[in-house]
Amino acid sequence: MTLIAFDRYNVIVKGLSGKPLTINGALLRILGVWLFCLIWTVAPVLGWNRYVPEGNMTACGTDYLSKDLLSISYIIMYGVASYVCPLSLIVYSYWFIIQAVAAHEKNMREQAKK
Repeated sequence: MTLIAFDRYNVIVKGLSGKPLTINGALLRILGVWLFCLIWTVAPVLGWNRYVPEGNMTACGTDYLSKDLLSISYIIMYGVASYVCPLSLIVYSYWFIIQAVAAHEKNMREQAKK
């Protein structure tokens, strides 16, 4: 979703001055998403937090109830990196998209008055 927001930002806000998305650029972004996910998925396996059974013991998740510093640091960093940062970037992108659309609409109204 974050990369989609950035693509929309590039197309709508920057317009013709924005860099077009190429096949290689799209593949590189997809690879980046997979690597980002892989890092956060493998970290508990390597000892930063751990996986524990959840619910009715049919699924596993990270141990968010553990009180040791290593587990707490993982949960905080995971929350920031996987929720706060992407959400902030999406809000940033759409903030400028809304401003660009509002400015365009204002210009169109002024042109219609002439």
